[in-house]
Amino acid sequence: MKIAILGSGVIGVTSAWYLAEAGHEVVVIDRQAGPALETSFANAGEISPGYASPWAAPGIPAKAVRWLMMKHAPLILRPKMDMAMLRWLLAMLGNCNARDYAINKSRMVRLAEFSRDRLIALRQYTGISYDERMQGTLQLFRDQKQMDGIAKDIAVLKADGVPFEVLDRAGCIAAEPGLAASAVPFVGGLRLPNDETGDCFKFTNALAALAEARGVRFLNGTAITRLVQDGGRITRVETSQGPVTADAYLVALGSYSPRLVAPLGLRLPVYPVKGYSLTVPIIDEARAPVSTLLDESYKVAITRLGDRIRVGGMAEISGFTTDLPAARRATLELSAGSLFPGAGDLAAATFWSGLRPMTPDSTPVVGPTRIPNLFLNTGHGTLGWTMACGSAHVIADLITGRRPAIEAADLAISRY
Repeated sequence: MKIAILGSGVIGVTSAWYLAEAGHEVVVIDRQAGPALETSFANAGEISPGYASPWAAPGIPAKAVRWLMMKHAPLILRPKMDMAMLRWLLAMLGNCNARDYAINKSRMVRLAEFSRDRLIALRQYTGISYDERMQGTLQLFRDQKQMDGIAKDIAVLKADGVPFEVLDRAGCIAAEPGLAASAVPFVGGLRLPNDETGDCFKFTNALAALAEARGVRFLNGTAITRLVQDGGRITRVETSQGPVTADAYLVALGSYSPRLVAPLGLRLPVYPVKGYSLTVPIIDEARAPVSTLLDESYKVAITRLGDRIRVGGMAEISGFTTDLPAARRATLELSAGSLFPGAGDLAAATFWSGLRPMTPDSTPVVGPTRIPNLFLNTGHGTLGWTMACGSAHVIADLITGRRPAIEAADLAISRY
């Protein structure tokens, strides 16, 4: 079959790889000049199946109110007259209960664990390199109240069979020696030794080159106008370079996916949740992180990527805005600078923002639609890098007509 993939972020490119591997003719269409130039460009860099948890959880509404009052807030809400935003917020609040949390988390962990296994297999098969490290993730607690609150997280990790370590201050410094220079009186941490890190942009571009060598065609700089339906099927995609026809179509446009499928009568509950990052050149190796540290107080991830530190975080609900407020940069600098002082040149850091495509239940939408030759792979939120290979493997199986290696029926848009 000929497959047209709409979107060349990490989700679109991994999908192209596995579809080409299954023997299909694949074309990838994207408005950008190359792969991974939007949400996949400068994300936090962590591959953390162990932290695959829904944002919608019991107690989150109360926490959100407190976060909104903080100077260095992990959550920012900039309300506007936007019905899509309102519907998404109400749907997310509706998932903030124990029953839905358990269902959503089980889906996320299933996909994230499978994705990590697929990434390992892909790395072994191709030898792909992307500043990867396999040294785990450390969730750092600055105060005892945070430390005392990890019992429920540990219970979930045990139930899912995820290895973990509970560390005191000395144990945190042993895992991340750069913390020895910090004056922050942090009390301990929770470490997941099986988590990985890597540069999503480097990975996506390296895999795109491998896919191209396999015959995948990339139509870069090509705006997607609309999908045309006739006789109950998609017959073509209209683009700035003319129509493209295929046997099947895969939408992997992240936050922009709902706009494309809405004229077809499909309501896809994906909304952009803006995140920010700094990419900091390292000036003192001994003070820099060796892997990923999650600063629980500010919900900021600090990740080692080669000779750089990636500092990413925050969740801003503000529509399709990509501005770069100085206050957001200050939060990232505070987190990284207080925990790893002198490690990087913060003044020389590159400041970036991206739109994470988030569903109300935090689970991506991966699977078929009611239109027989139209498929979706989108809505991964903050876990696109973590779930990319698994989601792509699942969708390639579904399009090919094979049974996926994991249960996938509850990942499709039909769950809504």
